[in-house]
Amino acid sequence: MEEIVFKSDDLVVMNLINYFITEQNYNPMIIRGINDEIWLENLDNDYKIIRIVSHHIHNKEQFDFDKFKLNRIVKQVKKKTLSFKVKVLNIYTDIENKNLLSENDIAITTESDINGSKLPDIFPNIVEKTKRKESGLEFFIKVTDSINRKNEKRSREAEKIFSRKNPVITYSLIGICIAIFVMMYIFGNGSEDSVTLLEFGANYDFLTKNGQYFRLFTCMFLHIGLAHLICNMYSLYVIGREVENVFGKVKYLLIYIISGVCGSTLSLAFNHNTISAGASGAIFGLLGALLYFGYYYRTYLGSAIKSAVIPVILANLVIGFLSTSIDNAAHIGGLIGGVLSAMMAGIPSKSTKLEKINGTVLTVLYFCFIVYMAFFR
Repeated sequence: MEEIVFKSDDLVVMNLINYFITEQNYNPMIIRGINDEIWLENLDNDYKIIRIVSHHIHNKEQFDFDKFKLNRIVKQVKKKTLSFKVKVLNIYTDIENKNLLSENDIAITTESDINGSKLPDIFPNIVEKTKRKESGLEFFIKVTDSINRKNEKRSREAEKIFSRKNPVITYSLIGICIAIFVMMYIFGNGSEDSVTLLEFGANYDFLTKNGQYFRLFTCMFLHIGLAHLICNMYSLYVIGREVENVFGKVKYLLIYIISGVCGSTLSLAFNHNTISAGASGAIFGLLGALLYFGYYYRTYLGSAIKSAVIPVILANLVIGFLSTSIDNAAHIGGLIGGVLSAMMAGIPSKSTKLEKINGTVLTVLYFCFIVYMAFFR
């Protein structure tokens, strides 16, 4: 029977990988064309990428080429993750001349080197967590099992967030808007009649500013004409299902209402003697929430954010600026409200308590600002 032999540097690499994945929540990155290197990413950490290089580097020319290759790949990572700056920590396990190393480079040949390096300054518990009693195959099995458990936990979290759920709130909001639209024809003179719109709660600066504040909310469910209704309900159907799916029903409804009210409020600051109605402010808020969510998961959704969400937002804003019949103030107000209320609600399994508190404070400050703009300026 042939005996399996593990080299000491293999065990060092396994120990480091196990620590960064299980203790520091780094994820493995797949970099095509790269051999003898492990790339780990955690965009919430100061060092967004940790790179463990196990191939032998024996001279300055080879080290300089390694840095050139690193910079080229990091540029690609920046584009993919929508990041302006990506700080990389390089850990070399087989380098001859340690004088070549710069500030973000560390040489770790044996596990005892961890304590003597600057790694404990960056990760205070790394010495304790990388101590091991096992060796060889026993340690390899332990590390594999530990990483598998961590990956299973992440898979369950991802399944909980991304698995398809029944978008009850979205369908209910669409149903309410359609029902009110029909009622405007049954009990009034139709959706394009000014008196009917005002009776059903459309936003109108003279009435809203004189105490009828409920119009900031009710106008979100009214639409002026069939084309307006169809356009907004289709947008809500497409975007609302995605936001409800990832945020959950309660947070989704909270984001929708806050965004809609923010859009209606900012609309008052720029529109005078104009009747305004529609769900577009709230829908722009959902786009803002989707943008915020995508930023947290930009490693996986970066391409979708750049190719889908951002172009849709920009295109609609441009159209709004070019058309006098579109209430772009409501769109912008809802968009900002959506980003801030999403921060307040928090991203499942991602947002910290401090981030939610910051989101709440910013949402309140933003709402106070647009109230001032609409009512007191």
